[in-house]
Amino acid sequence: QVQLVESGGGLVQPGGSLRLSCAASGFIFSTYVMRWHRQAPGKERELVASISSAGSTTNYADSVKGRFTISRENSKNTVYLQMNSLKPEDTAVYYCAGGPVWGGRNDYWGQGTQVTVSS
Repeated sequence: QVQLVESGGGLVQPGGSLRLSCAASGFIFSTYVMRWHRQAPGKERELVASISSAGSTTNYADSVKGRFTISRENSKNTVYLQMNSLKPEDTAVYYCAGGPVWGGRNDYWGQGTQVTVSS
């Protein structure tokens, strides 16, 4: 069955860094667009970053541009989110997701990993 398993979340001080990983199985990972979303308490889920199936195209929300980097290793069926210069407003549950079409819907979702930015 399809699984997306996130890891790497935790508590970090403002200005710090974290690297999230998402290990995929059960579908042809290398053909899927992969995305990171986040949802803060009381807020709607938002799209943070996207990466095309081959990794050649990326896109970011304005709120994270220049601080976050999405990447993937198709040989390992894994997508990453490197988060630098973290701010308290980055605190949220981060979800990995995948879909077949750029700009389309997600077919698969992970269970989420908590990121808390606080001093």
